[in-house]
Amino acid sequence: KVMEFRGRILKSGYKMAEAFAELATKYSDCSSARAGGDLGFFTRKKMQKPFEDASFALQIGELSQAVRTESGVHIILRTG
Repeated sequence: KVMEFRGRILKSGYKMAEAFAELATKYSDCSSARAGGDLGFFTRKKMQKPFEDASFALQIGELSQAVRTESGVHIILRTG
């Protein structure tokens, strides 16, 4: 299911942020779902290691592959 969501986000083109927020709001079980999946600004050592590594490897505007952590499976869209 996560890869299906990733595909839908990628197909949205320049509206990736809107598609990401819509899917996060509807399907995420993270508390960030209320904010469209937005975790806000965070620094290193604030997130689980696989999530942190994937986040900081992305360029702004880039969407990650599926990232597995102890909390579940995530897709990350770096916005800043």
